[in-house]
Amino acid sequence: MLKIGPIDLKSRLILGTGKYPSPEVMVKCHEASGTDCVTVAVRRVDLNDKTKASFLTWIDRAKYTILPNTAACYSAQDAIRTAMLAREALATPLLKLEVIGDEKTLYPDLPELLAATKALVKDGFVVLPYTSDDVVTALRLADAGAACVMPLGAPIGSGLGILNPTNIRIIIDRVKVPVIVDAGVGTASDVALAMELGADGVLLNTAVASAKDPVKMARAVRAACEAGRLAFEAGRIPKKEYATPSSPTEGKIQ
Repeated sequence: MLKIGPIDLKSRLILGTGKYPSPEVMVKCHEASGTDCVTVAVRRVDLNDKTKASFLTWIDRAKYTILPNTAACYSAQDAIRTAMLAREALATPLLKLEVIGDEKTLYPDLPELLAATKALVKDGFVVLPYTSDDVVTALRLADAGAACVMPLGAPIGSGLGILNPTNIRIIIDRVKVPVIVDAGVGTASDVALAMELGADGVLLNTAVASAKDPVKMARAVRAACEAGRLAFEAGRIPKKEYATPSSPTEGKIQ
């Protein structure tokens, strides 16, 4: 069970809704992944379209918690305005907050992100901020009232995996709110690593949506998430420079 602010999620995976070959494939991937929370880019869908052709009609809100996001916002004010529209149209205080600072890398603008977090928390939003793997910023976001922090594993959509596991581990150790690794996941092993580091969850989109077989990849990341969490809870053995016999070296052989 993953608790973020006032919501409880059965799955530790959050999936996106973009880039899928078709809405039908998206639905199958969500089902195969076991997720119960999906994120929607507010600026890329018509929130007021109530027709059967609307993208949102493919998401069963009885099964999935919708997490609107502010993708493609480049200032705190732009993100705040988009958040207000999302809350009005989707009737939810939940928000994945993105404030982008660089078009090429899609890295976040950290001062603007922090300013937007403070303003939105004050206005009653449950804020899940997408941030860099900077420890100080993660601490400041948590202090500002963020319901979790979402450090990137690598640039959005890059598929490079977790480039700086040390920083992710430090963030997990230091902040007092859940940590969800967001962005850069390329395959199931990246999900397993994030969970083995102690992350509370993983948010991904491109790794599933753009895979050769998206449904199989959805099943794979589900298994990886569960295995990685179990491994973290079990506790790995310490790494050593030299071999250690796996069989007893003392006593009689029976």
